[in-house]
Amino acid sequence: MRVVLQRVTEASVTIDGQLFNEIQQGYLLLVGIVDGDDQEIVGKMAAKVHDLRIFEDENGKMNLSIEQIGGQVLSISQFTLYANCKKGRRPSFDQAARPEIASPLYDAFNDALRQTGLVVKPGIFGAEMKVRLLNDGPVTLILDSNELF
Repeated sequence: MRVVLQRVTEASVTIDGQLFNEIQQGYLLLVGIVDGDDQEIVGKMAAKVHDLRIFEDENGKMNLSIEQIGGQVLSISQFTLYANCKKGRRPSFDQAARPEIASPLYDAFNDALRQTGLVVKPGIFGAEMKVRLLNDGPVTLILDSNELF
């Protein structure tokens, strides 16, 4: 599982020309699921996202969690996080989990985040989406379950 986490002051997702979801301060998460991911990985990744302390305290130090600042999460499924660009000029997406596996795990990830008390606003799995964000910092982290757990 890969999550690209961006600390944002605002973010939104539009589907079919209509605003679908938006947040103010918090995280924009781009979420990729790979073959072999399971409920255990999803739970560990949700805990990691919840527990990160990347918001600045009164001294300007990254010391506060998203929960401490009352932030929200905009979660967007993104199979292209598993693009393989080693050969040729077109990426291969063979590593990305098939939709029948990835969609329930994406939903489980969002539910696991909600169980930590966070407000999570998703996109629609598999939809063509337009995502806008104002990256704060900028702070962008790449969380990969193969490296973390």
